[in-house]
Amino acid sequence: MAPRGPAAPLRAAKLLPPLLLLLLLPPCGRCPAARGCPPACICTSDLLSCSRRALRAVPLALPPGATSLDLSHNALAQLRDRWLAALPRLEALHAGHNHIQELSPHAFHNASRLRYLDLSSNHLRAVETHYFDALLSLEELLLYNNRIKRVDENAFARLSGLRKVYLSWNNLTTFPFRSVQGLGNYSLRTLDLSSNSLSSIPVQELAALPENIRNGLYLHNNPIRCSCQLYVMLQRWKRRGFSSVKDFFEEHTCKVSDDVPRSLIKFLKYNDMFENCSVESEEAPPVPFPVLVGQPLLLTCNTSLPPAATYMWISPHHEPIKHPGNSNRSVELYRNGSLRIAAAKPWHSGVYVGLAMNSPHNASRLCEVNVTVHYPKPDGETFSTGLTTLLGCIVSLLLVLIYLYLTPCRCLSCCKKPAPLSPPQECSAQSSILSTTPPATDAPNRKVSANKHVVFLEPVSETQNGKIRLALGEDFPDVKHPKVLQLKSDSESISSVFSDTPIVS
Repeated sequence: MAPRGPAAPLRAAKLLPPLLLLLLLPPCGRCPAARGCPPACICTSDLLSCSRRALRAVPLALPPGATSLDLSHNALAQLRDRWLAALPRLEALHAGHNHIQELSPHAFHNASRLRYLDLSSNHLRAVETHYFDALLSLEELLLYNNRIKRVDENAFARLSGLRKVYLSWNNLTTFPFRSVQGLGNYSLRTLDLSSNSLSSIPVQELAALPENIRNGLYLHNNPIRCSCQLYVMLQRWKRRGFSSVKDFFEEHTCKVSDDVPRSLIKFLKYNDMFENCSVESEEAPPVPFPVLVGQPLLLTCNTSLPPAATYMWISPHHEPIKHPGNSNRSVELYRNGSLRIAAAKPWHSGVYVGLAMNSPHNASRLCEVNVTVHYPKPDGETFSTGLTTLLGCIVSLLLVLIYLYLTPCRCLSCCKKPAPLSPPQECSAQSSILSTTPPATDAPNRKVSANKHVVFLEPVSETQNGKIRLALGEDFPDVKHPKVLQLKSDSESISSVFSDTPIVS
C-alpha cells in the first residue's frame, strides 16, 4: 500500500482533466490583471469598453493603464470634474450618443495626453471657452449632431495641435472664423460647418484664411443669402481644386429671399442667376521676390499696417517667426513688421505670410511674399543654346567642304582608289581618274576607240587651267617605250580596274 503524505494531493491534481482545473481556478474578475475593471465594462490590456450599458454615470473605478475609453450609446447626462485623473495614459475618448447638455469647467482637466474626443450626437447647446482649453494635445474633435447654437471666439484658442473639427448638423447661425486664423498657420486642416443654419458668410474673412483651412472648410447645405461675392468665392475655390467645394459641389445652396424660408437653390449647379457675376479676377498670387544666394533679403507688406502690438511671419516650412531675432542674427523681425534675412540660402525659398497679432491667439493676414533664391549665372555664358548650335553646324559644313574640295591632288601612283563607273570627273579629293574619253579641251569631234593607249607624263610638265592633262600615245611618236595602260573594252568586266591588283603596263 502506497504511503500517504503531502505529495499525494499534487499527484492527484495531475490526474485531473484540464477542463476541471479551469473550473477550480478563481474567477477572472479576481485576477490581478483585471483589477480595477468595472463590472459593466470589458477590459483588455489598454482598451476599456463600456458601450451600450445604459450607464447614467461614469464608473468610479477605472483601470489606469487604459489608452482608449468607449462610453458611447449610454445615458450619461454630465461628466464630473477631474474624472480623467484615474486615466493618465488616455489618448482617445468616445462619448457620443449620450445626453450630455453641458460640460463642467474642469471636466477635461488631467487629460493632457488626449488626442481624440468624440462628443457627437449629444445635447450640447454651446461651445464655451473653458470646455477644451486643458486639452493641449487634442487633434480631432467631433461635435456634430448636437444642438449647438454658439461657439465662443476663443473656444479653440489654446488647441495649437488641432487638425479636424466637425460641427455639422447643429444650429449655428454664425461662426467666429477669425478665431481659427492662427490655427490654420499650424495644423488645422478640416473645419466642417455643413448642414447648419448659417445665413451669412463674411467673405472677406474667409478670403484671409490660410489655404489649408479653405481647402477643408465645408459650408454646403446652409441657408446662406445669395450674393455675387459668395458665388465668386466658391467658384474660385472650385477652380483651385479645393475639396470643400469639389466633393460637395451640388450640395451648396443659398437663399434667394429672406421672406421665403424655403427659397433655397443649388446655385453652383444652376448658376443662371449669376451670369453677370464676374469670376475672371482671380485672387492675386503671392508677390514674386527673386534674390541671389548670399544676398540680404528684406520682406515688407505694402498694405497699410493696422495698429497692432506685434507682428509675425510664417515661413515656407510652417514655422512661426515672431521673435526680434536669434543667436546669430540670420533672421530678424523689426518692430514695423518687416522681416530681414541676412544671407539668402536656397532653403529660404517659398511663400512667407505676414500676420498682425492683435492678441496672443488672434491674427489677421497682411500679405504673402513668394521668395525665390537662385544662383547667379556664369559670366562666360554669352551665347544662347540656339546660336551655339547654329555656329557648330556652319563650322562642320566648312570642314566637310574643305575636306572635299581643297585637299591637294598627289601622284596617281600613290592613290589606289578605284575609278568610278560614271564618266571622268575633274581631279578633286584623292587622285586623277583614267578614262577612255579624252578631255573636252582636246578636239571636240575626235573619236577615240575602246583600246586607246593612255600615257602618264613623268613628271607632268603641262597643265591646263591648273588641271592635270592626260597625254595620248599618239601624241608622243618619238618615245620608244612609253608607259602605257591598256584599258579594257566595254564588253569586258570593268571590275578589274577597281581592284587593288597592280596593273601591268
